[in-house]
Amino acid sequence: MKHRYFIINKPTGMVSQFISSVPVRLLGDLAFDFPEGTHAIGRLDNHSEGLLILTTNKIVTQLLFCGEKPHTRTYLVRVKGKMSASTLQKLRSGVPIRISNDDYYIAKPTHVEIVERPASLADRPGELPIDAPQTWLLITLTEGKYHQIRKMVGALKHRCQRLIRVSIEDLELDQLLPGEVKELQEDYFFSKLNISYPVKN
Repeated sequence: MKHRYFIINKPTGMVSQFISSVPVRLLGDLAFDFPEGTHAIGRLDNHSEGLLILTTNKIVTQLLFCGEKPHTRTYLVRVKGKMSASTLQKLRSGVPIRISNDDYYIAKPTHVEIVERPASLADRPGELPIDAPQTWLLITLTEGKYHQIRKMVGALKHRCQRLIRVSIEDLELDQLLPGEVKELQEDYFFSKLNISYPVKN
């Protein structure tokens, strides 16, 4: 069987799956005929946007999540209000976030910086005015606690207003518009994710 590999720009208001027991927008609602057995690698929650990997190859999950080196994911994040230099430094140094009722975890990004809103970024329906007090951040993680970025900025009194995954390792969202799908060649897909297909003896 020849496997197939896709990236999509998941729009907000869509879950990262093909079936659900509740009425929600699904990956199958995209205007693309995915082959049988296609599934998402990782996830983005309903309110998050951006790069999502889909494939028919089940081994990709193991290679990406169980490798010796944690893989990087980079997010473009809009938070409410102007973030100060001191708050930015706190974010870089590590923020305690709650992962259960009594347990906290020190969440530390591998990289974070304040950036300008990309001129090519598509507007989101219902988004607050562009001149509202806000800060755009570029945050790279190698860990993935539940709602980690939202909890990190929330702990510093900045509500997350928009969260867009722009890359996984060297695989980038590029200029895909929300809801668009792009199929990738296998060699390119593996090289950009910095993983190797197991060689059979």
